[in-house]
Amino acid sequence: MISGKRLKRDEANRLWDLDLLALGATADRVRRRLNPAPRVTYVIDRNINYTNICVSGCRFCAFYRAPGAPDGYVLAWDELAAKLQELKDHGGSGVLLQGGLNPELGPDYYEKLIGCIRDAGLAVHGFSPPEVVYWANEWGLTIQEVIRRLIDAGLSSIPGGGAEILVDRVRRKISPNKCDSALWLEVMATAHRLGLKSSATMMFGHLETRAERTEHLLKIRDLQDETGGFTAFIPWTFQPGGTNLGGETLGAVEYLRTLAISRLVLDNVPHLQVSWVTQGPKVAQLALKFGADDFGSTMLEENVVAATGVGFRLPREEIESLIRQAGYEPQVRDHRYKISD
Repeated sequence: MISGKRLKRDEANRLWDLDLLALGATADRVRRRLNPAPRVTYVIDRNINYTNICVSGCRFCAFYRAPGAPDGYVLAWDELAAKLQELKDHGGSGVLLQGGLNPELGPDYYEKLIGCIRDAGLAVHGFSPPEVVYWANEWGLTIQEVIRRLIDAGLSSIPGGGAEILVDRVRRKISPNKCDSALWLEVMATAHRLGLKSSATMMFGHLETRAERTEHLLKIRDLQDETGGFTAFIPWTFQPGGTNLGGETLGAVEYLRTLAISRLVLDNVPHLQVSWVTQGPKVAQLALKFGADDFGSTMLEENVVAATGVGFRLPREEIESLIRQAGYEPQVRDHRYKISD
């Protein structure tokens, strides 16, 4: 992608050894080629985690609670209504909706949940591939049947959560009870064929190698060649606080390097999003010169990363100020990357 040609695997792997600033400058040129308008987009939304009860038990997660835990919850309907009203009061367009793999919740619950959000006039950007795979197994349905049922209830797009690293060697170590990489990709392929758009993510900085990050990127690129359904890619760093996995937090230098390489490898994914939730506002601002063109969400509410002890918060006014300071014009979008009027 540096010369305008698609990077092969060995070429992509050699990027990890390049000078950081040269890598960033090249990624910035590619970003301007793909998104020439001098703007950076963001969405006004909130993350609603409808339940923290989960049977997956991922080692990197500090948010989940096992079934029967005293602090496990399913969000009450009146609490949901209050959260939706607060989001509307802030000018929000939709909800990022994700939860644990809760064996007590059936399809009727999810249809009601989606309906409540849509009835409030908000779009539903919801349910990661591991949730869909879990429901298919629990409900005796195919992946396509589950997604069709969600669409019929009002689902409008799918977030890219649960990807972690799309290499099964890593997945077996950090999330052995979650779907494998092939099933994650199958959910996304099915959703795209049924007309849904989605994002894609990568959580890195734990047990994976750099070559395995490259493999993850190439799997996303290959599926995008087939379906064209990914709107954006969001790489973010593992936060070890309060998790069973533990370890050290990856620094800003490796984050920026990974971000830039993501922009160079993913030549067919239109948008690249910063992760101010894990990196903080100043690194996120710098990331706009390392290939990113989107500032993510105002994130009126965020619970999963916060459970690790990382608590960055940015109001809309500060997001727009950071974007302008970096030399761009802020622009509000929705979850499907449609620009607001």
